[in-house]
Formats: sequence, C-alpha cells, structure tokens
Amino acid sequence: MADKSQKVAQNVPGSYYVDQNCIDCGTCYEIVPTCFKQDEESNLAYVYKQPETDQEKQTCKEAMEQCPVDAIGDDG
Repeated sequence: MADKSQKVAQNVPGSYYVDQNCIDCGTCYEIVPTCFKQDEESNLAYVYKQPETDQEKQTCKEAMEQCPVDAIGDDG
C-alpha cells in the first residue's frame, strides 16, 4: 500500500497520489494518461490531474490495483 508520507512532490493535491516506491514501470500513465505522467528527471510517475469523471475514477482504481509495487494511493 502506498505511503502518503512519501508522496512524490509533483503530485497535485487530491485523493490519488504516487509515492517514492514508484519504479516508473509506466502502468499508471498507460492506463490513465489523463491523470498520470512520468517525471523524466526523477524517473517517477505522479498524478498531474485528479480524476473527475466516473471513467477516470474507475481507470485510476484499475491503475492502483495493477501497480506492481503498490505505489499509488487513494485517500478518498
């Protein structure tokens, strides 16, 4: 499970976030490119836009479930 005390600094405020355990596998930004991006400098993914639609919320949940290192959290 993601650790909110280790959130990646680039995450925008909101319920979804990526923590420092990210291995930049690409899963999250491939599943939900409207909400996740890769930071090429740190080689970590981050949430650049919180999900707004039901579809985005569902796919963010899928990305969280498929993250191989459980680096995506949801405080919502």
